[in-house]
Amino acid sequence: MRAMALDAASRSVRLESRAVPSPGPGQVLIRVAACAVCRTDLHVVDGDLPDARPGVIPGHEIVGPVVARGEGAGRFPMGTRVGVPWLGFACGTCRFCLRGQENLCDAARYTGYQIDGGYAEFTVADERFCFAIPDAYSDIEAAPLLCAGLIGHRALRMAGDARRLGLYGFGAAAHLVAQVAIHEGREVFAFTRAGDSASQEFARSLGCVWAGSSELQAPVPLDAAILFAPVGALVPAALRAVDKGGVVICAGIHMSDIPAFPYAILWQERVIRSVANLTRCDGEEFLALAPRIPVRCAAEALPLDQAPAALARLRAGQVEGALVLVP
Repeated sequence: MRAMALDAASRSVRLESRAVPSPGPGQVLIRVAACAVCRTDLHVVDGDLPDARPGVIPGHEIVGPVVARGEGAGRFPMGTRVGVPWLGFACGTCRFCLRGQENLCDAARYTGYQIDGGYAEFTVADERFCFAIPDAYSDIEAAPLLCAGLIGHRALRMAGDARRLGLYGFGAAAHLVAQVAIHEGREVFAFTRAGDSASQEFARSLGCVWAGSSELQAPVPLDAAILFAPVGALVPAALRAVDKGGVVICAGIHMSDIPAFPYAILWQERVIRSVANLTRCDGEEFLALAPRIPVRCAAEALPLDQAPAALARLRAGQVEGALVLVP
């Protein structure tokens, strides 16, 4: 099969020919129909996330049919279209797993990082960590839901009942969570890179009440802010934007260092918190909710061998919505 594998020396991915993997006990073999390109893939390739498995195949927003099953795997009938997310394994027995926080499991393993992912024609996955894909979505539309959608959903839940919500970094995750937030009756304020008028117009077209540069102050005090951009300097900016008792949620798996800031902008019971990975419960909840709204994904399909170009565009901030590789 064709696969785009991590070349750590060049900090890129390169096309390789590999044997089609065989599913082990409890695993399913999936013919990859679509795999979205996520900023986390970029962090793996760039080395921001340490200790990636040498030669790993990135990609953790995978959609495709089950074409073979390993011993004991019976959750999905043959041909079922499934999705594979970032969380590929959790032990199920540690204190975190037992209290419903498998996203914090010390033994967790992640798709496209320690486990070969979806930048390939086939992949194997633990069937317990796969999701059935709603019929309402095509393969290309569904793929970004599996991380951008899930992380956005988890981050939004951490915003509580915030009515005025700021989104910093208006990419794949933000354009999906904005639709959910607006459906729930919230006012959404979109913050983009300076001069990015296209993203600002895109945000307004989805129903955001305001869109502007992240260098600007929000026109009104916010109840909560979610940071999707991996820029530590945005944390003090968001603290200044939220009202007393507000929460700033850092939704990325990696972020540059947060600069020192005065205690005064944290005082009055403002909160900073992070979102780590996701749980299977997050996936089941969001994939049931998304078609009811309905959440629509702006996605651009690219051939598999265009993975390096896709990552470069993501790195440069030249993506509106999501990019999806189609083997």
